[in-house]
Amino acid sequence: MSLLEKWAKAIELRDEDTMNECLHDDYKFTLHSAGKILSKSEVIAWGMSGDINRKNVRILFENDEVGVEHAIVSFEDGNTQAVLAFCTFKEGKIFTLETGASNLPK
Repeated sequence: MSLLEKWAKAIELRDEDTMNECLHDDYKFTLHSAGKILSKSEVIAWGMSGDINRKNVRILFENDEVGVEHAIVSFEDGNTQAVLAFCTFKEGKIFTLETGASNLPK
């Protein structure tokens, strides 16, 4: 199982231990839409909250250095986005994540 597959399954199952295994301790998620950078603990807390519901997750590319995936993500506030994510990897873990998101009609 690839790192991104493992991460996708951890988010789907709200598996905190696996989320911790997948993310580097110095992980940073650049959330351009909100102008924020989230840490490992913040992303895991968000993932565990149930607010992130992903479907049609597709890994577009992955090697030992980077990964790219696309998913349809819905949130508890009713918003749905098509999200393209670019990850860098370090020491076998997800090190950085940046997303581009397009809002989808409700």
